[in-house]
Amino acid sequence: MEYKIKIFLNGKTTDFKVSENETLLDTVREKAGLKGCKRGCDSGECGACTVLLDGVPINSCSLLSVQADGRSVVTIEGLSNGAKLHPIQQAFYDAGAVQCGYCIPGMVLSAKALLDKNPSPSDGEIRKALSGNLCRCTGYTKIEAAVKLAAKRMNGVQNE
Repeated sequence: MEYKIKIFLNGKTTDFKVSENETLLDTVREKAGLKGCKRGCDSGECGACTVLLDGVPINSCSLLSVQADGRSVVTIEGLSNGAKLHPIQQAFYDAGAVQCGYCIPGMVLSAKALLDKNPSPSDGEIRKALSGNLCRCTGYTKIEAAVKLAAKRMNGVQNE
C-alpha cells in the first residue's frame, strides 16, 4: 500500500509517495536524491544515516517515512547555504576532522543538535552527543576538537 506524505525537507515542503515499510533513509536517498545520508548498518547502531527530525538527531534507517509525515527533516545538504558551509561544517574541515567522510554527515548533524541546545558544551557533553555515531578513521579527537571550534566560532570567538 502506498501513502502520500509531506515532509518539510531542508526548508522546503516536499511530497512523497511511500510504502508502509519504507524507511526515511530510503526516501531521502532514493526519492529525494540526497546522498549525504549514508546507509551503514541498517539497524540504528552506527549513526551514518543520521538526520535531524524536528531538530533531534535520529537514525533514519530506523524510522518509517510515514512517521515523518508533516515533520521537519534536515539532512547534511540542508545545512550549507549554497557553496558557503555551515560553521559546523567549516570547523570540521578546519580541524582536520574529516577522513573518509562516511560518518561526517551524521557527526555534523549530531553536533548541530547539541550546539542548538547548548552553545558551550563540556567535553563530556560533546562525547555524549556524538556517542551514537561511529567513526572507524579518526579516533574522535579531531571530531571533538571540531565541535569545540564550531562552538567557539558560533559564540563569536573567531581567532581559534
